[in-house]
Amino acid sequence: MTNDNSNHITSLHIRSVPVLDQDEALDFYTSHLGFEVRDDIDLGFMRWLTIGVPGQDTSLLLELVGGPQHDEATAAQVRELVTKGALGGLFLQSDDVHATYAALVDAGVEVTQEPVEQPYGTDFGIRDPFGNHVRVSQPNA
Repeated sequence: MTNDNSNHITSLHIRSVPVLDQDEALDFYTSHLGFEVRDDIDLGFMRWLTIGVPGQDTSLLLELVGGPQHDEATAAQVRELVTKGALGGLFLQSDDVHATYAALVDAGVEVTQEPVEQPYGTDFGIRDPFGNHVRVSQPNA
């Protein structure tokens, strides 16, 4: 299959991560994972809070569950799924997965899997404060 780019999409720009507290999420992702704030805008109906890895264009929207896209009953169901870790996850890359792991353990971050050798490299798993799964990997050299 070839891509003639007739749809003119050039990149993945923003990915949404459901969170239950934007300030707590901001602290976790910036303090523990080294992300930087891209936007922090009060839109009135929601807070547009994006973060990203320094030097990369792709951002994460730390999206408060509820808001304009869900009624309260749906928001309650989504909150429950978030805390169970049932809404997917993030996959991050490190240039020293063992040092990253040690720093996160020292900081008290919840570990779901210690570093393990995989066919593609070494990775480990953590959870953010709400239950979202995060995998950190270092590709084989």
